[in-house]
Amino acid sequence: MQKRTEKTARFTRSYRRLHKWVAVPLFLFMFIIGGTGVLLGWKKQMELRPGTQKGISTKAEEWLPLEQIHRAATAAADSLHWNNHIDRIDVRPGKGIAKIIFDKHYSELQIDLTNGKVLSTGKRYSDLIEHIHDGTIIDRLIGSKEQVKTIYTTLTSIGLMLLSFSGFWLWLNPKRMRRIKNQSLRV
Repeated sequence: MQKRTEKTARFTRSYRRLHKWVAVPLFLFMFIIGGTGVLLGWKKQMELRPGTQKGISTKAEEWLPLEQIHRAATAAADSLHWNNHIDRIDVRPGKGIAKIIFDKHYSELQIDLTNGKVLSTGKRYSDLIEHIHDGTIIDRLIGSKEQVKTIYTTLTSIGLMLLSFSGFWLWLNPKRMRRIKNQSLRV
């Protein structure tokens, strides 16, 4: 009985050291990921991106060609003094609109697919939060090609797995030791 509790205590101390040496250096990253994760989970309720407008028609045969939508978005961005480099065009067939998301800033235009008119402009704070969450913001700031994001997500993911593993044993082992001691007292 004594050997079993000593062995369990020794493993628990090892897990405690592992837990400490992983948790302390990764604390800030885990906090950022947790906080931004909550914001991303609540992005609709918190209105962190513009609501989707409705276009004139949802019939694809009535829509303008994509190149005209692209030109309309570029012209609108120029008139707003935005960088006009488009990251993606998100077509919403059920709404008859296209969301134009830009590459260099967290803004969007919503354009009616039927007539090419801008229905709304707005900030996409959810995209900024997502880039903070996954480390893309650092890559953008220093101009790297996702190396920082890859290292950041790998280290924090492995760290979270190690913390989960060691935390489980830190929770379970004291219960096991109490059970062993209680059994020996009954015998």
